[in-house]
Amino acid sequence: MTRHSYIFMDFDGVTHPWGEVEDFRCLPHIEAVVRDYEEARIVITSDWRMLFSLSKLVGRFAEDIRPRVCGATPHVIPKNGAELHGLREREAMLWLGQHVPDISTASWCAVDDAPGNWMTRSRLVLTDFKRGFGDDDAVALRRMLDSFRSGTALPPKSRERSFLRRA
Repeated sequence: MTRHSYIFMDFDGVTHPWGEVEDFRCLPHIEAVVRDYEEARIVITSDWRMLFSLSKLVGRFAEDIRPRVCGATPHVIPKNGAELHGLREREAMLWLGQHVPDISTASWCAVDDAPGNWMTRSRLVLTDFKRGFGDDDAVALRRMLDSFRSGTALPPKSRERSFLRRA
């Protein structure tokens, strides 16, 4: 059985530049990377998940990629402003907790334009919100997926506060 690698993916600032027409112009570039990694699965973390059904969101992807979109993270409502930092990562860990046997060994990364959403920066492919997912991001995502495939992925850096480890 192939072990899956999960890509937690934002939309605005990733699939298209933030604040511009929502045309998903960068999505084909992301899909090109995903096609080279049969084990890669996409989990939607975008706020769009609260506005549209999962089937509508999956419909944005190319037909051959749609079966590899395996869900969307749950929506956690923060109790205060301090809980906003790392919120998407907490949501991603909740999703992993519901779908994989051991989240501490799960292969996952995030593609997002907002670094504050993710405390585990070593697993983040940070896009430029003004341009969306580009060539450098594709290289970074491939490097991440290659490390998962080869088993050489480094655990989160010790100075990072990770939700994979209990403090």
